[in-house]
Amino acid sequence: MNTVQGPILALVAMLVAAPPTANAAQQSYVEVQGPSGLLKGTMLAPEVSSRSTPVVLIVPGSGPTDRDGNNPLGIKAASYRLLAEGLAAQGITSVRIDKRGMFASGGAAKDANHVTMADYAADAHAWAAMLRKQTGAPCIWIAGHSEGSLVALLAAQTPQDLCGLVLLSGAGRRLGDIVREQLRAQPGATEAILAPYLDAIDKLEKGQKVELSPSDPLSHSLFAPQVQDFLIDQMRYDPAELLKTYAGPVMVLRGDTDIQVSAVDADRLAHARADVVFRPLSGVNHVLKKAPANRVANFATYSDPSLPIADAVVDAVAAFVQSRARR
Repeated sequence: MNTVQGPILALVAMLVAAPPTANAAQQSYVEVQGPSGLLKGTMLAPEVSSRSTPVVLIVPGSGPTDRDGNNPLGIKAASYRLLAEGLAAQGITSVRIDKRGMFASGGAAKDANHVTMADYAADAHAWAAMLRKQTGAPCIWIAGHSEGSLVALLAAQTPQDLCGLVLLSGAGRRLGDIVREQLRAQPGATEAILAPYLDAIDKLEKGQKVELSPSDPLSHSLFAPQVQDFLIDQMRYDPAELLKTYAGPVMVLRGDTDIQVSAVDADRLAHARADVVFRPLSGVNHVLKKAPANRVANFATYSDPSLPIADAVVDAVAAFVQSRARR
């Protein structure tokens, strides 16, 4: 759940050389003009690349999550940086980005809490158009993680510049339904106890703001006033229905130790179209690392950047993108 909105054009690009990474991939910093300021990110390309090298745009998940996959609320998994490094080692260029209004892209919005999902989708298109021009690639892949998978699906409603989608740990249901399920799964939860929270979800789904009790910290953590506009916006969308309207290649990945996105969500995405490629990942969690189902041990991986990304994630993404690129 978001605490800062996250948990979504004239084109200008600037490349600034940076030292090569350990695997000799070529790193550069990239910028593109958004509607009110610069959006910024990091490109990582194989040592040898050409116009035929696939290019993947990595779109972050919810809340204040940066281009590397880290979050000041305690997430230091560096999942996107590790994914980018793994893709470069397999001959794929990637660009990972800071969202509009956050981190290095802070100047692109006055208030990150008033950026909409449609805004994030527009930014994805701005990146895709710039990257096609910069790299010569015929089209750009979008790999959206968690909330970023919804951004990818929204961007795909106008599919120009896009090769296809990779949906990593993405929800397959409306946000309101997921929050209801999570609340009901809490130990000791009863309908009477949950009534005010369920009522709040109902109101937000109808586009109505919610007044919170000052003495109820849970309601403030779930429905903080500063993020209610964003929640109202995000609750409008059904990811599986969006997927049905996009005709391009789609791969869905979910680890079976993901304790944030359920198997129900992955199944709903995987069956939205007959040709969706679904890759279940054994022992992989929400931040794309090998982890047990035990919640304490699972969450411990969220704050450990030294743990590698699961090989199965990189291999699945690389194989999917490269096989389609050859076609």
